Amino acid sequence: MVCARKKITLGTKEWASSNINLISGCSHDCRYCYARKMAIRFKRKTEESWKIMELNKKKLFQNFKKRKGRVMFPTSHDITPEFKEECFLVLKKLLDAGNSVLITSKPHFYVIKELCCNFENFKDLIQFRFTITSLNNNILSFWEPGAPSFEERLQSLKFANSIKYKTSVSIEPFLDKDPIPLVKKLYPYVSETIWIGKMNYLKGKYNSIEELDFYNEIRENCTVENIQRIIYQLRRYKKIRYKDSIKRLDIEIPSIQAPILKFSR
Repeated sequence: MVCARKKITLGTKEWASSNINLISGCSHDCRYCYARKMAIRFKRKTEESWKIMELNKKKLFQNFKKRKGRVMFPTSHDITPEFKEECFLVLKKLLDAGNSVLITSKPHFYVIKELCCNFENFKDLIQFRFTITSLNNNILSFWEPGAPSFEERLQSLKFANSIKYKTSVSIEPFLDKDPIPLVKKLYPYVSETIWIGKMNYLKGKYNSIEELDFYNEIRENCTVENIQRIIYQLRRYKKIRYKDSIKRLDIEIPSIQAPILKFSR
């Protein structure tokens, strides 16, 4: 008898029922970004113009009703200093309507600090999910050239956690071959979950030897053997979750039996 394969929830649907974006392009210009890849593929943007952020004014002035389930904001761009006020305006409308919002960001600290102060009365409706993919700023500067440093992202996580916002982290794609030191560094400041995923889109052509080296390192990261090792070593960490990019590999993910591990701050 052949067992039916378990259906895997894909993409943003793993995290939220719907999503909102109001900007085309993103100055973080992450090389692996799916939204970037699609915009270039369908000629809405070029590799150069993607990092030029363009505001959708129609979306900015839209009113929002209470939606079923959680709303993810944003998904195809980030909350950058350049468009901070516009993002805050849309977020306020979503929260005023009673929506539960998952705020996803590679965070700029002063943006997050101001957001936390401005929306303190909506704390119960907000969960942050900060994308922190490596401890190594050299790696981050290659893959996420316009995004904040590791230290600034960690500072944002610590701040939000310290004033009792719900905090979570996305380590997708994990850029270090061994992401466990990163997990241990972040774990004390995460109140909810840490999501781990692998890179999905690897180029076939490269502009330099340096670029090829970075992609080859990712290929080593994404071997089934390495991912199995990571899953085994994190089996006792109750906050860990795995994205669809890993679930599709049909690797056994053990149920957590042992007590939660704690780390001192």
